[in-house]
Amino acid sequence: MSPKLFAKDSVQTLAEFEQQALCVADVLREQGIQAGSRVLFKASNSAAYVSTLLALMHVGASIVLLDYQENAEQTTAIARRASAKFVLVSDDAPIAEDETPVFLYELLVAAGGRRPSDERLCFDTWCELPDGLIMWSSGSTGTPKGVVKNGGNFLRNLERNAKQVGHTASDALLPLLPFSHQYGLSMVLIAWLVRCSLIIAPYRRVDHALHMGLQCGATVIDATPATYRSIHNIVRKRTGLRERLRSVRMFCVGAAPLDQPLSDTYVEMFGLPLLDSYGSTELGNVAFATLDNPVGCGNVMEGLDLRIVGEDGDPNNPLPPNELGEIVVLCPDMMEGILDENGELDVADRGWYHTNDLGYLTEDGNLFVSGRKYAVNRKGYTLYPELLERKVAAAGCSARIVALPDERQGSQLIFFVEDDLGRDARYWRDVIDGVLPVYEQPNRVEVLANFPLNRNGKPDKKALEKLATQQ
Repeated sequence: MSPKLFAKDSVQTLAEFEQQALCVADVLREQGIQAGSRVLFKASNSAAYVSTLLALMHVGASIVLLDYQENAEQTTAIARRASAKFVLVSDDAPIAEDETPVFLYELLVAAGGRRPSDERLCFDTWCELPDGLIMWSSGSTGTPKGVVKNGGNFLRNLERNAKQVGHTASDALLPLLPFSHQYGLSMVLIAWLVRCSLIIAPYRRVDHALHMGLQCGATVIDATPATYRSIHNIVRKRTGLRERLRSVRMFCVGAAPLDQPLSDTYVEMFGLPLLDSYGSTELGNVAFATLDNPVGCGNVMEGLDLRIVGEDGDPNNPLPPNELGEIVVLCPDMMEGILDENGELDVADRGWYHTNDLGYLTEDGNLFVSGRKYAVNRKGYTLYPELLERKVAAAGCSARIVALPDERQGSQLIFFVEDDLGRDARYWRDVIDGVLPVYEQPNRVEVLANFPLNRNGKPDKKALEKLATQQ
């Protein structure tokens, strides 16, 4: 079967889809968009999103990607900061009343019935741009920022990715992710580079997305840990799905820390682990577990180097295997820099990049990521909340910790536990106290049916901090 692009309301071969994208590119040129034009692109997942993205790459535009749920005021501020001359949006994207964007459906209507002026999509011009892609970070750990990427480096990073993971032309990729962020965008463009099928499913309705993905023959699913918990709960209630999901050959996961017990449930249910990964908007994709090596986040990709450093931060003096320290990466695919307040490029140092993440390497070179290098002082001890989360996860407790200042203790630790079975705080406190020493144990345990999530599918730390202070 020839590879296809499946959407909620259309099915096209890649050849048909390419012709549509070329026609959209002609319409963009008529709108005045040309090589080097700075374009803010804010739209929800759809076939129109993908065709417009490829068309922008074809004309060589500088693409400012923004989550379609971003509020109107912030959208206007980002457009001005990025000096975007054009704004392309889907009709469900919040936009200020005084904005005059171009809607994606307008592009598709104008592209209908045309014969494209070019024969094939070509991204050569886009690949030369130092600012081919500007990705706005989610801001889950701070203020959102515009990460500036060279188009060619971005695509080369995805080629390394596809080679290591083992995507093939016979695959049908089902990314349950927003396409405006690093992980989701990677899967869209990998499908194009590998020339395999892509399934654009309603990822916010996991039950509907699963049904559509299985109807379209999904072989690879990519999602966050939170989405995989939802899938597990759905399959647990609808046992017929278990057998249908056996057509999936890889369950890939990223964007947030993975608890080992969650991966174990997939081994038990399907005989396949969740294949973890590591990367960032700034660096691109860095390391992947694979079917042949499903250990931690696997090995670093070919062409990159990764080391674990101690307090001196010196990559030339890395820590030995299995010793915890900060992850530093040497990556030819990393960002060009960050947009400053005036919209100019603040050029990044292209040497070793200090990630501010904690982890360790095994003797076989497999990466284990332990959490952010964020420390709090409590009762005279220096604690890393994300390390504590990993400890309790090993006991089957999915927790996120908020540290609140406390004059006497230094910090109070509020443990939020995700439990759709609704077991009470006393039950989970017993579990937690059973694996943590006294100085690491919670001041308070709060049970939630589900963690609040940000737009990128990660547990929303700001929302949890707000909940912690309201109690």
